[in-house]
Amino acid sequence: MEKLIDIISEAVMKAFMEQGYDGKYGKVTLSNRPDLCEFQCNGAMAAAKENKCAPFLIADKVALALQGNPMFSMAESVKPGFLNLKLDEGCVARYLEGMAGEEGRFGCEKAKEPKKIMIDYGGPNVAKPLHVGHLRSAIIGESVKRIGRFLGHEMIGDVHLGDWGLQMGLIITELKEREPELIYFDEGYEGEYPKEPPFTIAQLEEIYPTASGKSKEDAAFKEAAMEATFALQQGRRGYQALLSHILAVSVSDLKRNYENLDVSFDLWKGESDAQPFIPEMVERMKAEGHAYLSEGALVVDVKEETDTKEIPPCMILKSDGASLYNTTDLATIVWRMRDYDPDEIIYVVDKRQELYFTQVFRCARKTGLVKPETKLTFLGFGTMNGKDGKPFKTREGGVMRLQYLVESINEEMYRKIAENHTVEEEEGRKTARIVALSAIKYGDLSNQASKDYVFDVDRFTSFEGNTGPYILYTIVRMKSILHKYFEETRLPLGAAILPARSESEKALMLVIARFNGVIESAYEETSPHKICGYIYELANAFNHFYHETKILAEADERVKAGYIRLLTLAKGVLEVCIGLLGFSAPEKM
Repeated sequence: MEKLIDIISEAVMKAFMEQGYDGKYGKVTLSNRPDLCEFQCNGAMAAAKENKCAPFLIADKVALALQGNPMFSMAESVKPGFLNLKLDEGCVARYLEGMAGEEGRFGCEKAKEPKKIMIDYGGPNVAKPLHVGHLRSAIIGESVKRIGRFLGHEMIGDVHLGDWGLQMGLIITELKEREPELIYFDEGYEGEYPKEPPFTIAQLEEIYPTASGKSKEDAAFKEAAMEATFALQQGRRGYQALLSHILAVSVSDLKRNYENLDVSFDLWKGESDAQPFIPEMVERMKAEGHAYLSEGALVVDVKEETDTKEIPPCMILKSDGASLYNTTDLATIVWRMRDYDPDEIIYVVDKRQELYFTQVFRCARKTGLVKPETKLTFLGFGTMNGKDGKPFKTREGGVMRLQYLVESINEEMYRKIAENHTVEEEEGRKTARIVALSAIKYGDLSNQASKDYVFDVDRFTSFEGNTGPYILYTIVRMKSILHKYFEETRLPLGAAILPARSESEKALMLVIARFNGVIESAYEETSPHKICGYIYELANAFNHFYHETKILAEADERVKAGYIRLLTLAKGVLEVCIGLLGFSAPEKM
């Protein structure tokens, strides 16, 4: 369905051409003075330069032409040459009827040429619990994935686990010190290894920090861990079996924690999956003259003539031949291209890694790991800070586990719900979890991804203002009205959205009409915050209309049915939007 703003622009462009001017000057935008008009066109200002005349002369002619167009209830020229426009109420109502007829899509078309897009938005390390630092990547990446899918693209989410390197050697070495009799440490053992892991997730989460602490104080322990890491990477059977156990236990726990955030991945691949591709990739880079030795390390130059700052070479192998994150990320690109051949790969990562990904992307292009047309996108996000403006910490000053953060907000939400309503505990806690998730996700996504933001629990859990609970409260209010209406009567056959009878109703209708443009823009600019801004505006517009209008007390059944059709459409649009942001609305609050 064509966007309303494009339909308006086409009409204004036609009016410009009818008056002898270039149609390009007829582009229309939303008004920045809603007290004066709904839409505006400033094209006469630019057209005046080309036509060497006063801009108001052009605007006067175009306005006069538009006054005969039934699409507009107002088309006026304002000096020095602005066009102020208002749409006819019937025109807006007909457009919304078209939206309502496309149930579930509401006028938002699927892409004519769908793309295959991979999103790297996880990045947790195995054997370590998720902490608040993992929150933004998961929430932003999940929303980007959902928006793309809604528009018909094939979106493939990959968790990209940190499951390689010294951390694995540290765990193996600590486990060997504790339980040296385990058969995984018997190099001569040739049988099958146990299916059950020799540790629980709780034990594993204690083993790693203990081993990490030892390695910083005990040189011999660190040396043993490095040797274990090397043996693992060389394929030692017992260590490979332990790695499989570590992954199985960790992934099971990670999935549970991600599920609590309603975040999911299509692929649970890790750095270890990229290892088999490294040798051939390195040899190819050498053979084609891209990689060379610099102070013993293998590097690829990635600087470009247009650079305004120093871009260091991309290191492929360290002087001892060991691989790095760069190596793994490049090899991951190799297998992604081989197995999926995506049109685009989006990396949802901390914005402080921008230089690193500049090196990786340039190296991938220079060495031919990706096709020239394959897009590599860095979606860098800012820091989640506490009220003190510093990265979010526990009261004791440590990094907070994500599980504890979610649980604390669930409790805060339950307290607020129980305070204001008499509810059964089970139902209250279920509702609290739904509303708490909206508080967390909306609180994050309403900020532009690249910006730092303050995680303010009190503000995010408020039922007033620009928050997730306020959006859900609005949807629940809509559900309540619809429930009451349909308890008493049925929507008459042929009921339609009618032309607005008040300013608040028309304002609501105009916000609803922008839905398809907002979703397309959010996708094109990988900007979920645009959807947040839109639904806050939509919720405010509805609540203004609600407070001014006696919807269920309306005596004229035809008018009441029109209100119900409008309300149903508004609710549907809001529910699609919050689904794209990654949360849902309860039946009651």
